[in-house]
Amino acid sequence: MSESTQSTTEQNPFTKPGFIISAALVLALKAAVIVLFFLPKGDSTTRPAPAPSESNAASAPPEPAKAAGESVCGLPSTSETALGAAPKSNWELVARMATPTDPKTFGPGVKDEDGFRSCFAHSPTGALYSAVNLAALGSSKSQEMNIKLAENLIVPGTGRDAARRQAATLAPSAGSGESIQVRGFLLKSYAALEANVDLAFETPEGGLVHAVLPLQWIDGDWKVKVSDSGQLINDVAALSDMSGFISWSGV
Repeated sequence: MSESTQSTTEQNPFTKPGFIISAALVLALKAAVIVLFFLPKGDSTTRPAPAPSESNAASAPPEPAKAAGESVCGLPSTSETALGAAPKSNWELVARMATPTDPKTFGPGVKDEDGFRSCFAHSPTGALYSAVNLAALGSSKSQEMNIKLAENLIVPGTGRDAARRQAATLAPSAGSGESIQVRGFLLKSYAALEANVDLAFETPEGGLVHAVLPLQWIDGDWKVKVSDSGQLINDVAALSDMSGFISWSGV
């Protein structure tokens, strides 16, 4: 049975209070360019992510753990490598973004008291759930949340080092009350240690944009590979419609 039919369908009523997306982010979305995490200071444009580089000895990444088995919190793995249909998902608000949740099967298997979410299944659906949760966590204006994200869910290396430094000095931003929402996905590639998840978002004005989140399986969880400058999402492009994407949304 495909993973996409394993979870139950039940939408959250979305009554939780959430964050307010910054005015700067909304303006960027209007231009079909979003930076959901750690825009470098003094730079108002989004640049293509540099090619991954090996970190120095002080920040050398650890060897992947549980590369072909369970997640660090015991969620099941699968031998499937594709996801051709939208999973039937429960949804919760993380900040103001609807995010999928199935803590017994796909994740997040761990939720802290402050709302930080981690531990996703070593499977195509687990990678998809992780990507959406990363985008939601990365758009938070909470300094504490951004620090946890940098420390725990970014692949070790130069980019994570930059993200950690910037998170420590990140100031909460004023908000506009508007938010973006996931409208679909495409699993561009999936292997035992890597996945590339293309997410389509709807902007507050009703436009569509998309971006690819590159993930790596390390220490029993999916972590995101960021640019050397520490940005979570790069190369966001406008969409005229949802052609080529699998429609999937919680709102």
